[in-house]
Amino acid sequence: MMMMIMRSAKAEVRVRLHRKRNFLVAMTAAIVLALGAVGLASAQDDEGPTSSVRFVVVRDTDGKPVRSAEVVLHPVKRKGKQAQGEMELKTDADGKASVDGIPYGPLRVQVLAPHFQTFGEDYEINKPEMELTVKLKHPGGQYSIYENHGDDKKPQ
Repeated sequence: MMMMIMRSAKAEVRVRLHRKRNFLVAMTAAIVLALGAVGLASAQDDEGPTSSVRFVVVRDTDGKPVRSAEVVLHPVKRKGKQAQGEMELKTDADGKASVDGIPYGPLRVQVLAPHFQTFGEDYEINKPEMELTVKLKHPGGQYSIYENHGDDKKPQ
């Protein structure tokens, strides 16, 4: 009988610890998300003009649109360092995505899509409306040390 009471007490302690751990994980996730939103909001809340930016993502080879490409926007500080916060967009079937309220100044744009090289470039946002066209390239071949690359040098 005493063993059963000890086992149930241990089980109750485990349940409490499990609940406490789950609560801490949920609170940590909420805090991280809130800080990310605050960082992006503070980067965008600087008083000053804002822009509507449209992205068109196409294939480099034939100019056809790339749908469901992920467009990631990072605010950039004065010295070229990436500021805290980011915004993610997805292109539609026509390879287009748009966002309003982007403050004037430098903006780092990354575009990711399956079966294409990752694109990244900094742009200067300086007009009320801007359209940025991104041409994605297919990945190049991998370099192998086992293939002949045309150089006749042999290791000694």
